[in-house]
Amino acid sequence: MSGSVPPQAPRRPHRLVIHGHERVDDWYWLRDRDDPAVRAHLEAENAYADAVLAPVQPLADRIFTEIKGRILETDESAPVTHGPWSYSTRTREGDQYAVHVRRPANEPEADAAVLVDENVLAADHDYFDLGTLAVSPDHGTAAYTVDVDGSERYTLHFRDLASGLDLADSVVGVTDGVAWADDSRTCFYLRPDDAMRPHEVWRHELGTDPTHDRLVFREADERFFLSIHRTRSGRFVLIESSSKTTAEVWFVPTEAPDTPARVVAPRDPGHEYTVEHHWSEERGDRFLMLTNHGGRAPDFELVAAPCVDPARQYWTPIVAHRPGIRLDEVHAFAGHLVLCARADGLDRITVMDVTDGATRDLAFPDPVYTAWVGPNPEYDANELRIGYTSLTAPITDLDENLVTGTRSTVRVQPILGGYEPADYTSRREWATAADGTRIPVSIVHRRDIDISGGAPTLLTGYGAYEISDDPEFRASRLPLLDRGVVYAIAHVRGGGELGRAWYEAGRLGNKENTFTDFIACAEHLVSIGLSAPGRIAARGGSAGGLLMGAVANLRPDLFAAVVAQVPFVDVLTTMLDADLPLTVTEWEEWGNPETPDDYARLLAYSPYDNVADRPYPAMLVTSGLNDPRVQYWEPAKWVQRLREHTTSDQPIVLRTELGAGHGGPSGRYDAWREEALVLAFVLDRVGASDT
Repeated sequence: MSGSVPPQAPRRPHRLVIHGHERVDDWYWLRDRDDPAVRAHLEAENAYADAVLAPVQPLADRIFTEIKGRILETDESAPVTHGPWSYSTRTREGDQYAVHVRRPANEPEADAAVLVDENVLAADHDYFDLGTLAVSPDHGTAAYTVDVDGSERYTLHFRDLASGLDLADSVVGVTDGVAWADDSRTCFYLRPDDAMRPHEVWRHELGTDPTHDRLVFREADERFFLSIHRTRSGRFVLIESSSKTTAEVWFVPTEAPDTPARVVAPRDPGHEYTVEHHWSEERGDRFLMLTNHGGRAPDFELVAAPCVDPARQYWTPIVAHRPGIRLDEVHAFAGHLVLCARADGLDRITVMDVTDGATRDLAFPDPVYTAWVGPNPEYDANELRIGYTSLTAPITDLDENLVTGTRSTVRVQPILGGYEPADYTSRREWATAADGTRIPVSIVHRRDIDISGGAPTLLTGYGAYEISDDPEFRASRLPLLDRGVVYAIAHVRGGGELGRAWYEAGRLGNKENTFTDFIACAEHLVSIGLSAPGRIAARGGSAGGLLMGAVANLRPDLFAAVVAQVPFVDVLTTMLDADLPLTVTEWEEWGNPETPDDYARLLAYSPYDNVADRPYPAMLVTSGLNDPRVQYWEPAKWVQRLREHTTSDQPIVLRTELGAGHGGPSGRYDAWREEALVLAFVLDRVGASDT
């Protein structure tokens, strides 16, 4: 790669002292986005990255063409029936964004009417994100939110679907999420505080000045986020207030949207629960709750509570707690409940008849897969739309008859270029951590590659927030696989793959398990002869970027390259700054360093604070100037410190999207180009041949 000289940000030492301990941060000043030198430095970093990556740009261009050649650019999603309409989403060749359409449900061949064309809305913007698109109960109005800079501050608009014109009343400065009342005139939405925490629910009536909107609910505790949704039954708008360890749900009847919100179960520290509404002649009117009962059912159980008085003494058990089988979701339909759970690192979907309680588990063909409940807006439906994918199977939309159990394929994601799933093989391996814990690793590669000497490998990981890093198909991965690269996912502790205990074992005081698990997975791939030291690239983003920073400090010798996208690497300084967006809410995940014990623990692994004289591998780091989740200065400072200390001659580059946020470029072609460059970087560093 190019020998260009990397930019050097001036040192402006800043002392940080707490608990009698002093740290000196030479690049603390990069957080001042109003300083012209900050923008100049980020632009210089981008220019340097372009120069260093120039030798792999031709390969990136070829990979972009390959990705584009695998995807049917003019396409339409599987239709979803809701009331008298069939809704779907289109893409058109050459367009960056989707078009949302509908046609009469009983006329599948009719011309589709356009609801929202994202390309029109994005025309004057470098960045665009359509957050929510929610059609009113009478199907006459669409509420939609847009973000045009990646800051995740949206504007709420209302569109008359008969005329296709937006109404005059729009609401500026909202977060994503809306819910309609039955009158199709009242819409609930969320506002954020200065820390970007959704903390208020407001009610708007169409045709009125938004300055006259009414406050419905305010969450004062800075640890709690609000979310809202309308139940599938249509009876209630639910307001969920949740921290990392505690939840509280309030409800408003949709037929009387001005009714004060009532609580389902009052807040109790450590009690997490979610709510769904169900009513039927057999079972009456009830709330269904997935609850951990304040820690007494860590993998959650399902109970029912009468809507008229959902106090705990009236809860009725439906599905008991089963250790190791994590209940994630319950979906209520008139005649059936659908339970989504996770066991042995795989998704489980179970159908329960509400009349007799009989259950049936849905079966899936691949040994390593991902399955989920798709869009199912009709409460009285007997057909369940589910989604399925694996590391070799493209995303497939299926309809499962809830009564008969028969299944039909609605749509299979088209993969062009002669893709044959049989040419690839996937499986699950189990690595052994230092404490004896078995760590699942999902693997895919071409069947015909020679792995006798250890194949080039890309190992990815996340490991936080009880989020599972599920195995799924991506057409953009094929350029790697077809060049003989093994792709693997390390399902490290801190995620949700093996239930609540798996999450707890990688959180707070157990966080370092996440890092050592990832290293154990890499070492396992070497031990079984699938890969070799110096032929493994590691990749992760956000909290997975923290993982990348930690493993680079712990075992830089093990990896040929590290890709850290919007990495959360300045953990200690960020967690000490309660004025930053989202910090207070994160204390329950990482710890509050205002306390000496948490400070010491975070200091021990914070990637920025633990950079030392080591032979760091080649690193590609990304950030977004408008990112509210991981501030751009974290990766910018980290790269400066890495370059200061590395004892290797491997390049360390930073690319910052100057008009985007946490998710990177918003248009699909721009996203493919970014992915192609990342893959070209990986291929170059692991020594994979270009074919």
